[in-house]
Amino acid sequence: MLVADPRTAASWRHLRQEIADAAPDRRRELLRERANRSRTVDLGMIGRAGLGHVGGDLSVLDILTTLFFAVLRVDPEKPDWPDRDRFVLSKGHTAGALYTTLAAAGFFASAELETFAAPLSALNGHPNRVKVPGVETNTGPLGHGLPVAVGMAVAARLARSERRVYVVLGDGELQEGSNWEAAMTAGHRGLANLTAVVDRNRLQQGARTEETNTLDPLDDKFRAFGWDVRVVDGHDHLELLDAFTAPRGDRPTCVIANTIKGRGVSFMEDRVEWHHKVPSPEQITAATAELAR
Repeated sequence: MLVADPRTAASWRHLRQEIADAAPDRRRELLRERANRSRTVDLGMIGRAGLGHVGGDLSVLDILTTLFFAVLRVDPEKPDWPDRDRFVLSKGHTAGALYTTLAAAGFFASAELETFAAPLSALNGHPNRVKVPGVETNTGPLGHGLPVAVGMAVAARLARSERRVYVVLGDGELQEGSNWEAAMTAGHRGLANLTAVVDRNRLQQGARTEETNTLDPLDDKFRAFGWDVRVVDGHDHLELLDAFTAPRGDRPTCVIANTIKGRGVSFMEDRVEWHHKVPSPEQITAATAELAR
């Protein structure tokens, strides 16, 4: 089991406060800089390991950064705090993006990222709740995260807790029927403490989502299941922040975040082969230069 890094956790708290106090344009810039640092770390981590899902990592990192640095009520030094918000990464194959975010927040030391996907490492190719603080449930088999998050939201209501539940889904995994059973249950129960975020990059392994199994009109489908829906630019941190912090009614919220697979690296953006292709050292150098601009 990994343990918190107090110095990094203190820096995370300082940055969270700075973001909260900043004017909107400055808030957007601080979150963008933090997300791009995580992208750079993620690229190096995947390059060293020789495996990973870099395209999806890069598309989801603005969402994860906004949640962990501006929204979630969590404490890296008390990862089991009972009234913490719960976060579920349903698209567990993008564990690299989650690990870089958790390390940046101080849930564990950044040096541990060097072990990503190594034999006996806690940082497996999919997140493991008994090994990594900040991971609430093991994910990997797609279509499981939303059902678990619905259960967490029901549990919070039964406990009369103010904690909220956030779950990030890949758009491709919405082709799994278990998600729609969970969505129907959440709508029926009026789980206003639940927010589902769809990383809508429109690519899955091997093809575009709409070529594989049509998802649109995705917003209307969630509304039909009893959800409030917001469609945002998934790389605009202020749009994401507004969607995550908007007043809740009596229904669950679905944020459809339109993103670009491989975001921030020109030769990866919107390219299906970067679902799990590993960049070469030269490509990492070029990508790092782009992200530093």
